[in-house]
Order: sequence, then C-alpha cells, then structure tokens
Amino acid sequence: MKTITEFPRDIVEFPDMGIVMPDGVRLSARLWMPADADQDPVPAILEHLPYRKRDGTTTRDCLTHPYFAGHGYASIRVDMRGNGDSEGLMDDEYSDQEWQDACDVIAWAASQPWCNGKVGMMGISWGGFNGLQVAALQPKALKAIITLCSTDDRYADDIHYKGGLLLNENMGWGATMLSYSSRPPDPALVGEKWRDMWLDRLEHEPFLPAHWLNHQRRDAYWKRGSVNEDYSAIKAAVLAIGGWGDSYKNTVSRLVSNLKAPVKGIAGPWVHKYPHFAVPKPAIGFLQEALRWWDHWLKGRETGVEDDPAMRLYLMESEPPREWYLERQGRWIAERQWPSPEIATRTLALGTNGMLAEGVELEAPVSINSPQDCGMDGGEYCAIWLGPELPGDQRADDAKSACFDGAALEAPLDIVGSPVIRLKLAADRRRAMVAVRLCDVQPDGASTRVTYGVLNLCQRNSHEFPEDVVSGETMEIAFKLDDIAYRVAAGNRLRVSISSTYWPLVWPSPEEVTLTIHGGAIELPVRASGKGDEWTFQEPEGATPWQIETLREDSHLRKVERADGKVTLRIVDDFGETRDLDHGLAVGEVARESWSIDPADPLAAHGETHWTQTLKRDNWSVRTETFTTMRSDGENFHLTGRIEAYEGEILVFERNFSEIVARDHI
Repeated sequence: MKTITEFPRDIVEFPDMGIVMPDGVRLSARLWMPADADQDPVPAILEHLPYRKRDGTTTRDCLTHPYFAGHGYASIRVDMRGNGDSEGLMDDEYSDQEWQDACDVIAWAASQPWCNGKVGMMGISWGGFNGLQVAALQPKALKAIITLCSTDDRYADDIHYKGGLLLNENMGWGATMLSYSSRPPDPALVGEKWRDMWLDRLEHEPFLPAHWLNHQRRDAYWKRGSVNEDYSAIKAAVLAIGGWGDSYKNTVSRLVSNLKAPVKGIAGPWVHKYPHFAVPKPAIGFLQEALRWWDHWLKGRETGVEDDPAMRLYLMESEPPREWYLERQGRWIAERQWPSPEIATRTLALGTNGMLAEGVELEAPVSINSPQDCGMDGGEYCAIWLGPELPGDQRADDAKSACFDGAALEAPLDIVGSPVIRLKLAADRRRAMVAVRLCDVQPDGASTRVTYGVLNLCQRNSHEFPEDVVSGETMEIAFKLDDIAYRVAAGNRLRVSISSTYWPLVWPSPEEVTLTIHGGAIELPVRASGKGDEWTFQEPEGATPWQIETLREDSHLRKVERADGKVTLRIVDDFGETRDLDHGLAVGEVARESWSIDPADPLAAHGETHWTQTLKRDNWSVRTETFTTMRSDGENFHLTGRIEAYEGEILVFERNFSEIVARDHI
C-alpha cells in the first residue's frame, strides 16, 4: 500500500468530539476534516460502530478517515452508545436506538457550519449492516452509502443461521461481543466517571448468544432490519462490496439485482476486510474508488461511477487447497448488466457409480450417514483474523460424504454466480439436514471447496414455518450455494459432495441421520472463458498507518485433536499487545475457542470460548475475562456465560449467565 502524507487540503483531527443525543447521552466521535472546512464546507461521512475507535478499529481508521478528510470530507467515526468512550447502554445489535442515534448524528453533521448538508455512510460488517438499515429509514441528508461485507437478510446471511441451521458462529460472535463490550472507556477521555460507566455496562451486558437462539426461524425479529423486506425503501446510492473468502458474499448480487436506487457491486478474493488492505491479494485502490463514489453523489462531480459496470468480479483461478492464501491468481471481469445475459446455465446430473454429467440418471438410491465430524476441514464460517481460517483439502470430508464426480475437463470452466442444487432425497429422522459442497478436484486428488450450501430439511418449504420431516418420504428440494467467481482448470474434475452433517460450521441434528438420495442435479452459472482483465483498479493507497509499539507479537493457531473418542477443533487467536505512541494506551487481546464432538453421537457436541482483554496506561490497568459454553440434548440447548472484571489483580465484578432454550425444528 502506498502511504499518502500530502493531501489537497490540510487536516485537523478531534479525537473526542462529543455528540449529545436528544435523550442526553453523549456519543464520542473521532473526527477528521479539512482545516478550512468552516470557510469551505464539505460533505460528511459517518461510520457508526460498537468496536471502539480508541483501540479497536484504529488500524483501519488511520488509513481511511484522514485520507477522506484530506480530499475534502468531514470523516466521522462514532462509538455506538454503550461501547468505547460513549455513554449509555447497548442491548442488542441493530436496535431502534442504534438507528435513531445514527439518524441523529447524520442530522447533527448536516447542520454544522463545516458541512455542506450532504452525508454519506460507510461501514464493513456491523457498519455495513446499519448503513443499509439507516438508508432504508431515509434520513434527509443521507445521499449515498458504501456497504461492505454486509447482508440484506439477517436470517439467511448473518452469523446466526444458514439454510435454517444454527451456525456455531452464533455463539462464537456472541462471545466476541460479550468480550468487546465488557471493556471500559478510556479515563484519559471520560475522566473519573470511567469506572461507573464500566460497572454499569457490565451489570447490563446482554447475553446475546441466548437472545439470538430464542429466534430459530425467520420470524419478525429477523425480518426487522432485513432490507430485502422492502428494497424500495432505500433511496440513497449504494456501492456494495464483498469478498469470496468472506461469509457475506451473497449480498452484493442481491442488492445489485433488486435495488431501484443507483447501485454498483464489487466482489474480490478477500476475507472479511476492507479491500485496500485485504487478503488474499490483489487488494485494490478502495479509497480512490470510494472517492469517485462520494465525489459524485455528495459533491455532484462527474466521476463516471454511473457508467461503471453493474458488477466487477474477481474470477479466481483454480489452485490447490490451502487454509490460507496470501494471493489468489485470477482476473477482473465486468458485467454491464446483472443478472447478466452473458451467463448461461449448465446442468450436471447425479448419476450411477458417482457420475456427474449431463443427461445421466441415478439408477439406484445412494445412502449417506456421515460421521458427526464431517466438516472439520470446512474452515471458519467468517474468515477474519488472518490465521489459517480458509477451507483446507476436502478429501477427508469427501470420504465422509456421497460424492459425484465429473470427467476431467477438456477446457477451463468459469463459474460466475450462485449454483443451484436440486435433490430428491429422504431422511430417516424427523430432524435432519443436508450439506452440499462443490469441489474442484486436482489431478493429484486434492479437493478444493469452490462453494457450498446447507439446508435444514425441516425448513424445506418455509424458513418461517418449519415442519417435521416424514421419515422415509421422498422430498424434492432446491437451494442455492454461495455466490462465487471461479475458474476450474482444464484437466481438473468437478465434484458434488453431499453429507448429512457439517461440523463445526453448523450444530448437528439431535440424532444420527441417514439420507437416501434418489436423484438430483446441480445447475452451474457458466460464463464464456476469456483472458486478461476487463477492469483495472488503481493500486491501494492509505494515510499514515497507526503508530504503535509492539509489546507482544500476534499469533494464530488452529488444530484438530482426536482423543478419548472425541474430535476437537482448538483455535487460539492471540492478537498480541500494542501501545499507542500518541496517547499511551496499551491493549492486549487473546481469544480461545474449542469445538468438540463424538463422531458417533451428535448430542456430544460442545463449544466453549474464553476471551482475555487488557488495557493499561502508567499505573492504571484493567482486565476482563469472559467465558461461554454451549451443549444440547434432544430437546434443548444449554448455554452458560461468565464475566470477570479486574482492576490490577483485584476482582471488582463477576456475573454468570445460564439459559436453556428449546430446540425449534433444529
């Protein structure tokens, strides 16, 4: 990344700009703007998050917000109420209060003498979600948004459920938020009231994993905040960005296909990161691309964005499977329309003897009863921490699945879009699931997961109104696999792998299940192969990086252990410890997760997490330890949680959570 230190306009920064909400709660904002904005007003850009501007998102904030300010914007990074240095309490994600606060900040910014009255909203993940949600509320000053790694459907494509199945990330990210939100504000900013604010937060901290688990079907809770319920509510111009290594890859296509407002989409090879510093490479000049968007919609300049292709997608080349890639080979393709008339459907049927080809039939049923540890090479649901989180070699999981293989390809095959799997199958239990993986099999037998999908068979007809599976009854089902742009190389083979479980990505059915496959096919979105880039992005740029002293290096571990009849995935993400060279705050963070199961017993499934957070400056130090566990029996989920808070080595607060939640057709 090229570091830019000189900009068209000089910058002034306010590290703690207070924005008082109508109910008297003071939100803390970090604000960058041109030094002469009072004389020459500028548009504002808002990023509204719970992830702590003082120490949580500082790395990316330093690269991004001063860059926008230097090009003529007031860039505002707000700590959401109840987090970081802001007052108040947070009770859930995407609450009415969160949205109202964002609308009030937008109105506040638009009314300032340094603002020209136009505001944009930007964010990745949580900030990408609330950007879409706030845009649907149509605050007057909001003219454009950039949403990254987000979703338009909170039930189908967030960290809670997938295909109507419970994602283990529901507990994983709930545990992350328990840890994140347990930290105090910085006394250097809020003064002596920091301790009262901290204890108040701890006392009111919600136990989000259980809260989310109380909504196991697509009910009103999930519909609220899902902008796909009414795409027409969004009037602001939308630039939607995603990554093939991320969990939120499907949103870009749906937004571009359904929004009536001006909209463009970009999807690269990246994990859950901003694309100017994302991996796998190639990263792109995201900040320059964002400026083209802001300059047009907030300043009225002709930058050509309205003439950009509807979708710009990175078509990844076939590569051997690895749990981490620093770079993905491929090329940028561009589609003027989306859905694209240039993409055709090729249907490959499931055939006898594990064949996958056009026109074949399955002459005899195929049964599969996958061991409960099928899926151990599936990687993280949402790759984010830059460790070994991507799907590895699929051969071990393929061996636990029913596999259908195509012939070696005579020419490359470009898959662009979302494949659809259609199956005729039966299950021998009233609660059952199916997982389908599309794999690229190398000549040496190595199997790379191209894309995948899962479905709760109790939700085969409706995600809102589940119904029992009738044992032995043949069902006809169809569902989409995740969006992808991927070239299968000549000489490689396509494989469809079907399993009856997928641990530890999703929680297993309460009993072992045998699926009987009577037929099926996969519909592939195929684009004519070509050569060379159809679009070129500028090289990445950013402002001066965060200036820190490293006190402890980071490290990331992911390993599978097999002992005492159980299989356990252990994950340790030590994010290290750093000291801010400007204000002196030292921050340390360690996350630990384990997911274990008996391959023969789904009720042995168990997950637990333990997070440690430390904050230090001079003689002041605090630490929080947070813990969560989850298990289930045939009727209920059992969750526990615990917070411990320390000043120095003195325990000043402790709190336990324990909840039992009935299984609802899962």
